[in-house]
Amino acid sequence: MPRTHASLPRLFVEPDLGQGASVHLRKDQSLYLASVLRKEVGDEVVLFNGRDGAWLGRISSAAKKNVTLELVGQIAPQPVSANLWYGFAPLKAARLDYVVQKATEMGASILQPVITRFTQGKAPADRIRANAIEAAEQCEVLNVPSVADEITLDKLVAGWTAAHGDRLLIVADEAAPTGSPVGQIAALAGRPVGLLVGPEGGFADDERQLLLRQPFVVPVSLGPRILRADTAAVAALTVIQSIIGDWR
Repeated sequence: MPRTHASLPRLFVEPDLGQGASVHLRKDQSLYLASVLRKEVGDEVVLFNGRDGAWLGRISSAAKKNVTLELVGQIAPQPVSANLWYGFAPLKAARLDYVVQKATEMGASILQPVITRFTQGKAPADRIRANAIEAAEQCEVLNVPSVADEITLDKLVAGWTAAHGDRLLIVADEAAPTGSPVGQIAALAGRPVGLLVGPEGGFADDERQLLLRQPFVVPVSLGPRILRADTAAVAALTVIQSIIGDWR
């Protein structure tokens, strides 16, 4: 998004966006603009929906619970999705919020909660979606990841090929020999990939063996130190995006 618009409020909306269209905000968004930010008729806001790029909207009606904006022009096109699947064992509240926000910032296109033996947290889809949208609004991200229904690890593995075709699954394997994942990941260039990070305490032994038996699984080490699950997620996404993703 052009830096001239970086200081404007950014809101995610559901309707299609196009030249001259009117967008009626939800009640909570209207209250935020009119009551919290005290925006008035004529003030500008950036709108995006994850499909049509970023648009400059000008407030045409500013009732506290019913704000309407007229779209005056596209200020950024919709970027190509990174096509990066991210699966994670749900963590407890605040850390789940953190990992969802960071995955959104890092370009994940699909967020998939995966239930494992040692999973401790819950993964309400509405909470995950809300955190992904909040991260996108704050960080000028235009691709908002979709949120898949939670699935058990065994069902994920059994249905992987049918659901994901030739996508490879990079698994953060805390029991793998310590080493750099750079070479392994570089060898996957040109292939669609996913990342799976397990729960605190790691995968159970039988879960790890199940994963290692799969031809689509690429186990990698994340170095010599034990990482918390949310730290491992950010580290692995960084490596993937910098070596074979859209950071290149």
